[in-house]
Amino acid sequence: MSMYPQSIQKLIEKFSKFPTVGPRTAARFVFYLLQTPEKEIEKLADQISMLKKNIKLCSFCFNPFQEEGNLCPICSNTSRDRSLLCIVEKESDLEALEKIKKYAGLYFILGGTLPALRKEDVEKIRFKELQNRIKNPDAFNLFGANFKEIILATNPTPEGEATALYLERHLKEYNTKITKLARGLPIGGELEYADEETLSSSLESRK
Repeated sequence: MSMYPQSIQKLIEKFSKFPTVGPRTAARFVFYLLQTPEKEIEKLADQISMLKKNIKLCSFCFNPFQEEGNLCPICSNTSRDRSLLCIVEKESDLEALEKIKKYAGLYFILGGTLPALRKEDVEKIRFKELQNRIKNPDAFNLFGANFKEIILATNPTPEGEATALYLERHLKEYNTKITKLARGLPIGGELEYADEETLSSSLESRK
């Protein structure tokens, strides 16, 4: 049983649900907030509330954005190469690839990985959504796309490798060239933490 007051314990449990945040880190967050002036807490609460009100997901790639329309700035940019589709696990991976400025195609955010190739695991990622967007991008407000290459940019982790294997097997039916990032990336690492030179080399040397 926790020795913390109920209000503190409930907030610790909430923070513990954040990715990579354990109970100890969550507790540090809560005690930091306890020392923070009430006005700052109110500002934080307002910003969290506005996040849900102002941010929407791109109708094609699921990238969060704030501008008008249904497509994010990347998908709505007609100068992007609409024959290239790069599949990433999460938003921060997309951001990492955009920073190197060596890729000018489009993206799709899976929203996770496959810890195992079970039906219930597959349903946790946006695989059906991916299939629908490859088959008919016009239905998701992306006009003029004709994907000739699909890049599997999953992380070099066991889960990322399992996900790439599953995607490679099930996307062959579209008769599209499927490539993976070259393994200049450290095994077990993640795209968002890779330096720009390594990530750029991995993208350019994909096969």
